[in-house]
Amino acid sequence: MKTVLLLKEIYLDGFRNLGNLLIKNYFKIFTWFTLFMFAVVLYAFVFRLFTGFAFD
Repeated sequence: MKTVLLLKEIYLDGFRNLGNLLIKNYFKIFTWFTLFMFAVVLYAFVFRLFTGFAFD
């Protein structure tokens, strides 16, 4: 019985921080994606300014 409880504790410890790690990595990827998309928007805006696009 002690072995089963020990294996259960090892299993729970192994997966305890897994959710936190996944969430942390998700937000890192989301941050880089957001910064990349913001850079694309800034590039498009500056490109339109320099090419004489009429903002009506």
